[in-house]
Amino acid sequence: MHLLKKIVAVAAIAGPMLLAIPATAEAAGYNGACGSGYAVIDSLPLAEGTVFLTYNSSNGYNCVVTVRSTPSSYLKSMDAGIRLSGGTWTEDGGFYTTYAGPVRLHAPHSCIDWQGSIDGEVNYQYNSHCG
Repeated sequence: MHLLKKIVAVAAIAGPMLLAIPATAEAAGYNGACGSGYAVIDSLPLAEGTVFLTYNSSNGYNCVVTVRSTPSSYLKSMDAGIRLSGGTWTEDGGFYTTYAGPVRLHAPHSCIDWQGSIDGEVNYQYNSHCG
């Protein structure tokens, strides 16, 4: 009976800490691939990573990078893309170990579409960040 009380006590103490840990893999962090002056303004989740939209207020460029949560030497199909809403995509796609991109677009006073994919899973946002 003492062992059961200890397990319950540990669970009661650790419970709140366990709730703070996400059930899925931790989201990938932005890796700075767009260069200096770019700040993350939005992101889209993927099962194996994150698509980041960044913006450089000094030059007016948006930049997209798709980053894997767990980089490895194993290549995966990845893509990062951006376009003026309804326009032609600028993309970087291929087989990568860490990230796809960066892809940049100067789009002042325009709406953009942006997307990324890892291993066939795609996430996108259309007609967004109109400025």
